Amino acid sequence: MEELVGRIAQAAGIGEDVARQAVSIILNFLNREGPSDQVQQILGALPGAEDMIQTEGGGRGFLGGLGGMLGGGMGAMAALNELTSAGLDMNQVQSVTRELMDAAREQVGPEAVDEVVNSIPGLNQVL
Repeated sequence: MEELVGRIAQAAGIGEDVARQAVSIILNFLNREGPSDQVQQILGALPGAEDMIQTEGGGRGFLGGLGGMLGGGMGAMAALNELTSAGLDMNQVQSVTRELMDAAREQVGPEAVDEVVNSIPGLNQVL
């Protein structure tokens, strides 16, 4: 995961700590909002991704369920808010998200990643 975090930090022009936090936010968001089979495939293919989710307390808990009841778009807005609160501007959010999705595509292929992206309302707007 450290290599990926470094790659993302360089692409977005941010520090590695901010990149690590952003990756954690995005992975937790995907874990809550995306189709389980494809998300698990992505998490399993990115070394350290599952640990980041466990470490950060991700998963489909109360807030994930609440987001589902309110519609997926609310989850995307909450994730965007978390990313901007971490200090990222919109261009950096896009860079981090694109780089993470590109890395996932390299590992699992475009089909699983595109299915996740297309299943979550609002995610295409960030990419």
